[in-house]
Amino acid sequence: MSTGATCKATEPVSVFLVEDQPRLLRTLEKYLSTQEGITVAGSAMSAEEALEAIPETGAQVVLLDLELPGMDGLAFLKIFKPRHPQIEVLILTTFDDETKVYQAVRAGAAGYLVKRIAHEKIAAAIHEVWDGGTVIEARIARRFWNYFQSVKSSTREETRHGLTEVEIEILLFLGKGLSNAEVGDVMSMGRRTVRSHLSHIYRKLGVSTHVEAVVEALRLGLIDL
Repeated sequence: MSTGATCKATEPVSVFLVEDQPRLLRTLEKYLSTQEGITVAGSAMSAEEALEAIPETGAQVVLLDLELPGMDGLAFLKIFKPRHPQIEVLILTTFDDETKVYQAVRAGAAGYLVKRIAHEKIAAAIHEVWDGGTVIEARIARRFWNYFQSVKSSTREETRHGLTEVEIEILLFLGKGLSNAEVGDVMSMGRRTVRSHLSHIYRKLGVSTHVEAVVEALRLGLIDL
């Protein structure tokens, strides 16, 4: 599943890598350094080191492994995202189970990829999350949504939690994988209008990403996929 994108900037995206396997870390650094539109701001082999280093680098996206020595990636997310909500976090890990995806998304991750994915897809995902989208690798996206359906609240609430009909419709389209531009086309509204509605949705639901908003709307019974 991939949702969304409104371009934040034309400057290269600055990426910080958090990976404890030296060989893979070197491979990723070498590859990403050659990609147009991406710069490597730095790297760390532990979550503790990353927490200290990232703010000094100006990184815009963190490529994060979940399996780390000491503090794991999920614990890192829970500390890091509240401190730096403007920095996007893209998971790259060996875990391909839907429960890990759910936990990472709830903790603020903007994307989730499984290792052994083609390097060019990692580069594309970095741009996607920085442009405001959310990326969940296709082979686990369906299992993630099926899992979420099984854990969401079994009772529907009558209230819409302050959301308008238009905002609920936007959430439904996002949940089906449409980008911001595609939502605008379907609903005959400009991209700026879609973004404005999204900011209202985020505030009302207490979330900060597309996928968090869809997850929360599903949990509350506001939409069905």
